[in-house]
Amino acid sequence: MILAAGSTDTAIAFLEVGAVVFGLGLLSRVASRLGITAVPLYLIAGLAFGDGGLAELDVTEDFVSLAAEIGVLLLLFTLGLEYSDDELRSGLRTGVPPGLVDMVLNAGAGFALGMILGWDPLAAVLLGGVSWVSSSGVISKVLDDLARLGNRETPVVLDLLVIEDLAMAIYLPVVAALIVGGTVTETTISVGVALAVVTFILMIALRYGQPLSRRLGSGSNESVLLGVFGLVLLVAGAAQLFEVSGAIGAFLVGLALTGKAEERALELMSPLRDLFAATFFVFFSFQIDPADLLEVAGWALLLALISALTKVATGWYAARRRGVGGRGRFRAGTVLIARGEFSIVIAALGADLADGPELGALAAGYVLITAVVGPLLTRFSDQIHARVTRNRPLGRPGPQPTAVSP
Repeated sequence: MILAAGSTDTAIAFLEVGAVVFGLGLLSRVASRLGITAVPLYLIAGLAFGDGGLAELDVTEDFVSLAAEIGVLLLLFTLGLEYSDDELRSGLRTGVPPGLVDMVLNAGAGFALGMILGWDPLAAVLLGGVSWVSSSGVISKVLDDLARLGNRETPVVLDLLVIEDLAMAIYLPVVAALIVGGTVTETTISVGVALAVVTFILMIALRYGQPLSRRLGSGSNESVLLGVFGLVLLVAGAAQLFEVSGAIGAFLVGLALTGKAEERALELMSPLRDLFAATFFVFFSFQIDPADLLEVAGWALLLALISALTKVATGWYAARRRGVGGRGRFRAGTVLIARGEFSIVIAALGADLADGPELGALAAGYVLITAVVGPLLTRFSDQIHARVTRNRPLGRPGPQPTAVSP
């Protein structure tokens, strides 16, 4: 028996990994009790037991690193599953103008701060991505917990998330090619190849998604789980061979699955996603020295404040275009504040840059703040809006709800 003759090192590795996973389970319970996402708690745990933390764990880096990579793939895969064909068409049809406003205001805030800090322009571009993309995972959970999925502003929010996530299919491979570097010609070729691969995978996904879904969606739970998981890894690996983010390949696989296959894949893959995604967040913050986080805490707080205002402005603008009233516009803005999985993925891309440690620390602090404050502001958005409008000076009336507004 292989396990019967296990070494002491293997036993210690089991103990450490088991303790980490069990601890993450406890943190998830705490987050549920508090009514917030567990992502900030996972990041704090990584800071506490990583480089420079309270007690550094000597877990097998190769194993944890691979588990973290799988976590990214499953996060993006299940995110792709969330979007139906109708939602994609709706997002592309009505969400582009607000999406452009979203990009200018929110990516611009992060990019400007990176340049103010004296970072390399590429690191500043990555910080712009960190501040641009809202967390679809956090937002969908908040909307479900607050029973707002049927609200008039919710389709507006979903359209913006569709545009952001599709934009990442272009943004991530482009910045990945820029990070690899080389001559102008080599970089241009790398970017062109990356975009061509993404376009090819997307076309295959949309054209052959239904027949693929019919085949993958039938059979036992075991066959569906293994088939879908294997396909995600295969497409992600193929994408990375062409210097394209494997996460984007996984996202496109999620977009391709429809109907019964989509439902069964989401049901069966969600537990795996939760396990590996938690490992990803912990591994990311394992590599951050808490001292670096303290040095950029003020900048993270400033960026969180500025980008919270710009997200509220984005949501307000997008909802107003759809005839939503004042309360609904404010709800749309506050729910977009939370950043999460994509922001950490983007920051992780720049780990080897000269400004990589500062970028990682600032991104971690920024996600910690927005992932906690965003859902709380959303929960009390109606009360905040009512107080603000009640205290508005006479002669300056606020936006009046239409007959179809909430």
